[in-house]
Amino acid sequence: MASQKHRDSLIWGVILIVIGGIFLLETMHVRVWHYVWRLWPVVFIVWGANKLYYGLKERGKAELVTPAPPQDKGHEI
Repeated sequence: MASQKHRDSLIWGVILIVIGGIFLLETMHVRVWHYVWRLWPVVFIVWGANKLYYGLKERGKAELVTPAPPQDKGHEI
C-alpha cells in the first residue's frame, strides 16, 4: 500500500510540474497550448499503458504469493 501511495504522489508531482511548465512558457509568450491541444490524447495512452503495466505486475506478484491448494494424501474412504 505504501508503494501505491508513493507512486501516486510521484505521478501527481510530475503532472503538476508539467502544468506549471506549460503556464510558465505561456507567460514567456511561447505558444505551448497549440502543441498541448494537439497531443493531449497521448496522456490517455501513457495513463493506460501505466495501468496495464502495473496491473500485470501486481497480478504476477499475486500469483507468486498465492499458496498452492493442499495435495490429497491418497486417503480413501
